[in-house]
Amino acid sequence: MRTTRVLLVDDQPLFRGAVAALLARQPGIEVVGEAENGLQAVERANELKPDLVIMDVEMPVLDGVEAVRLIREQVLDVKVIMLTVSETDDHVVRAMMHGAHGYLLKNLRPDQLFDMIVSVMRGETPISPAVAGRLLQHLKETGGSAKGAVVPEEPGQKLTRRELEILRLVAGGRSNKEIGKELSITEGTVKSHVHNALEKLHMTNRIQAAAYIVRQGLGLPDA
Repeated sequence: MRTTRVLLVDDQPLFRGAVAALLARQPGIEVVGEAENGLQAVERANELKPDLVIMDVEMPVLDGVEAVRLIREQVLDVKVIMLTVSETDDHVVRAMMHGAHGYLLKNLRPDQLFDMIVSVMRGETPISPAVAGRLLQHLKETGGSAKGAVVPEEPGQKLTRRELEILRLVAGGRSNKEIGKELSITEGTVKSHVHNALEKLHMTNRIQAAAYIVRQGLGLPDA
């Protein structure tokens, strides 16, 4: 099993140390570095080239929202999970628009942390209904053209009816597991459809897919 190399970013040493200790006990995860603000995070991400950055939203010098934008621009293959005290924080939506792959509430359980890491590293972008609603409202207000959500006007290949149906559910904040249950298909089948749809649209994540659905007026499920 390939080891996931993690960079931890938080301005509170005690919290950062606690998370590092948790991850150190988890097989397949290695904490390769730490940073205490967004500027350090950008520097360390460029230096260490981690697989994953787990980063606080609110920090001195440079906040997590701007840091995620710079990291995603400069370290192309890295994935980023944001840490926040509230899923209704507007900073979370802005971070997702800039390319973050997910978020974690700071009152999470250890198993939720590990599950999120696994989910993000296999290509999912889990979004709660609360965050999905705020994200979609933001996309509607901006026409899906906000920075970090720029998508092609037309796909390179036509989406199948099933792919479009699944992307609507993705845009509504559903996980692969939830989509599979709703459509009575396996989670693996959902993952395959999402992958194929993103390939056709020349996209890399679900946030871009949500922006595409909104821009094209393709309809959304209830969040």
